[in-house]
Amino acid sequence: MDFTIKNLWVFKIGGVEVWITETIVNTWIIMLVLTIFALVVRMNLRKFRPVPSGFQNVVEAIIEAFDGFVQSSAGEKLMFLGNWYFMAFFFILTSNLSGLVGLRPPTSDWTVTFAFALVTFVLIQVVGVKFRKGAYVKSFFEPHPVFFPLNLIGELARPISLSFRLFGNILGGMILISLIYTLAPIYVRFAIPVALHAFFDVIAGVLQTYIFCVLSLSFIGAMAATDS
Repeated sequence: MDFTIKNLWVFKIGGVEVWITETIVNTWIIMLVLTIFALVVRMNLRKFRPVPSGFQNVVEAIIEAFDGFVQSSAGEKLMFLGNWYFMAFFFILTSNLSGLVGLRPPTSDWTVTFAFALVTFVLIQVVGVKFRKGAYVKSFFEPHPVFFPLNLIGELARPISLSFRLFGNILGGMILISLIYTLAPIYVRFAIPVALHAFFDVIAGVLQTYIFCVLSLSFIGAMAATDS
């Protein structure tokens, strides 16, 4: 049984090997699906109605709900982060759910989850300096300069913990479902996997998406020292 990420193609550019892995291809597929969906939404909203109804009402309700989510998690001052986390939320959610259609979820690859966590880490530093300026830099040396290494390690641990939480849950669910399909008797494969897919792909997928985004926004909000 092989849970490694398959390398589908290898080609060279200027003498440098470029590997196209299963994760990259599945990421492209998800990006294409989301792009097409966004275009369909945009075409359906070309005739904007002052009093929303039908499809426009659903879209506006989703956007308003997400704006409220960002405001409650990070505060009013950080509403400009809404666009990025709206994209991140739906990409991670679609990735987590992609196992339902037979794809290996890109979020079961640590490089993908770490990339999103790394963006959060950069935003924490940028927002911290923007809103707290010198006080943010000073916080690394509190309560005494001797604690700087520990404070730095604690800061660096955030993207690691964020990425491993999402990666571990998605990969663990994928491995468990694969084991059932491979090792269980044939008559069991038609019953138990349905419940496992419902839990690990749907419930856990949605939950882990929410947890990743709410923790990221909370970390950034704390560094900005804003509650509104």
